Amino acid sequence: MKVKVDEDRCIGCGACEEICPAVFHVDDDTGKSRVIDEDACDFAGCCEAAEENCPEEAISIEE
Repeated sequence: MKVKVDEDRCIGCGACEEICPAVFHVDDDTGKSRVIDEDACDFAGCCEAAEENCPEEAISIEE
C-alpha cells in the first residue's frame, strides 16, 4: 500500500496525525502533513481512516 499527501491541498489541520501518528506528521517548518513511514500503513490499520477524515481530500492511497 502506498500513501501520499498532496501538499498543495493540505491545510495542516493535523487530523491525519491524530488518527494515524505512525504514518503522518505535520511538519513544523512547512505546516503541511507528510508521510513519515509509508510501510506503517500495512500494519497500523489507520491510513484509510486518515484518508476518509481529511477535510481537503489531500491523502491518497494506492494498493
